[in-house]
Amino acid sequence: MRGDVLHYDEAQGFGFIDGADGNRYTFAREDLRHAVTASKGVPVEFQPSGGQAREVFVIRAASATASPEPVAATVPQHFGRFALEPISSSTGLWSYFRRALTESYANFRGRARRKEYWGFYLFWAISVVVLSTVGFAIDGSLGAGLEEPIAGLALPGLFVLAALLPCIAMTVRRIHDLGLSGWFCLLILLPYVGGLSLLVFSLLPSQKSDNKWGPVPAGVKVPAPHVPTA
Repeated sequence: MRGDVLHYDEAQGFGFIDGADGNRYTFAREDLRHAVTASKGVPVEFQPSGGQAREVFVIRAASATASPEPVAATVPQHFGRFALEPISSSTGLWSYFRRALTESYANFRGRARRKEYWGFYLFWAISVVVLSTVGFAIDGSLGAGLEEPIAGLALPGLFVLAALLPCIAMTVRRIHDLGLSGWFCLLILLPYVGGLSLLVFSLLPSQKSDNKWGPVPAGVKVPAPHVPTA
């Protein structure tokens, strides 16, 4: 897949790529196929693996022949903020839910804004209710011979198990969005206090600057820098 480098920290050995599919991928120094400088705006080819970019190499021909005009249209104006936001990088609630169960199924890196977190759990709850309703309807259609509502419990139960890893990953990315370590998700193991702490984390707004876990998520309004007047 092709993409453009958003940022690369040479000292820490990690960076971010805007993929042609509209998603953002992280990569490390060991993912670079050649010892080259992956500077901001440089076109690259890579192999996507979840939220990670593997086998990254710079497209020298593309960077040498590209005219200034199209490059200026795709180079980030701010780390994580684009002059042209890809159409496929939707910030709708359903898009967040779909991506969490597909591209970001086990993505514990990066950040998730407050809207993404609650959008995911909104459709997660709706899915559980719908599957329970369908399951109980199936049990009812099979007659009164069933002592237990098998389908009514099995369908939502299987979905909850299948979505367990995305739920954990979403919580970790939400904590990253606040500038904190994802290990804070282990607070859920503490009775009462742990669940309340994670609820507070989920309600806090995004950190309005790039942090070690990624750029500011798309859709988050970043205040313009203050320019003192003469």
